[in-house]
Formats: sequence, C-alpha cells, structure tokens
Amino acid sequence: MVDKVMGSITEAVADIMDGASVMIGGFGTAGMPDQLIDALIARGVGDLTIINNNAGNGEAGVAALIKAGRVRKIICSFPRQSDSHHFDAAYRAGRIELELVPQGNLAARIQAAGAGLGAIFTPTGYGTLLAEGKETRKIGDVDHVLEYPIHADVALIKAHRADRWGNLTYRKTARNFGPIMAMAARTTIAQVAEIVPLGAIDPEVVITPGIFVQRVVQVRSETQHATAA
Repeated sequence: MVDKVMGSITEAVADIMDGASVMIGGFGTAGMPDQLIDALIARGVGDLTIINNNAGNGEAGVAALIKAGRVRKIICSFPRQSDSHHFDAAYRAGRIELELVPQGNLAARIQAAGAGLGAIFTPTGYGTLLAEGKETRKIGDVDHVLEYPIHADVALIKAHRADRWGNLTYRKTARNFGPIMAMAARTTIAQVAEIVPLGAIDPEVVITPGIFVQRVVQVRSETQHATAA
C-alpha cells in the first residue's frame, strides 16, 4: 500500500544532509513551508545551497536559516528588501554566496529541470552582467542567453490538501513555485494543512500529481507567516 504520510515533521526531514541543495517554495511568505524550515534548522544541517524566490523575510523561514549560519549559497531573484537584514549581514561579511537569477529565468530553469531539458535559451539577461561568460545566440531577431536547469536534492513546499499518495492542491497564491519545484527535486516533501482519503480530491483539481511527491506531513497549527498565505 502506497502511503507517503510521515509521522512527524522531524521524521520528514531526517535524512537531509550537510551540503544538500534545497528548493524552498514561497513567494515572500506566501506558500513558504515554515515548519519544514524550522525542522531543518533543528536538525542542525549546514553548508546548504538554497533555491528560493528571495533571501528571507524578517526572522522566519529562509531568513532564520541564514541567521543560523546554515546557508553557504542562495540562488534567488530578489535578495534585498526592507526586512532582509540577515541576508544583508551575511553577504556583506562574506559568509554567503549569491547567484542572482531574474525571476522568469528562475522559474524557467526550475521548470526545465522538471521537464528533463538540457538547457534553455532566454532573452532575459542578455547584454547584462548576468550574461557574462555564457553562450549567446540570436534566434530570429532576438539575442538569447543559454541557461541551464536548476536541480535540487530536496524540495520543501507547502500545499493545502493532500492524500496519502501525495496528490496536492494549493491555496490561492500559495501555489507559486511549489508545482515546478516538486518536479525538479530528487525528493519532494510537502507540508499540508489537511490530509484527506483517497478519492476525496477530484483528479481534475490535482495540481501536483503524487508521482512528484515523496513525503507528506500534516501541520495542524500554522505559523503567522504560513497563515498569511
């Protein structure tokens, strides 16, 4: 019997090791899997490469990982904002490496990994510092830059509802990067508000099929940031 439901959030992240590459869903705080991140911090792993839309907000989520000194490198599109002080401090001190990726390219490169593509050409970034050292090609009348897929060892995502096979639905804007990250990682772990019986989710509304999800854990009490999603 296929059952991907984990007994606890600690168990769900128990085999994530030092040096792992970890995709973390969320657009700012919307859809961020706060409890999975807290469990990862509690596990004590470090030297992580984090792939996320931004470099953390305030004191929670990705910002807490950076504050704890667990992040070696972050790949994101929006590293600085008014409450990204932990990233700012770590970057200025040389404790964290940044790979800046335009948001559309970030999504496209993650999606390319999930689709099994070898690379993609995109016009975004052409003629800027972000294209230095990269192959370029004119396609039609437009100059493009060659970009490679972004894969990860693990994806931590937040969904609204799941069944024991790992089929997922999302709540409004909390959906954001979750579906494509689930396809691009070797292991996808989803924290959900509700686990329902098989057949309770209409197949027509499944956003992430269970084939892309390896673990599901129910989180009954949401953090302030999670409920904002």
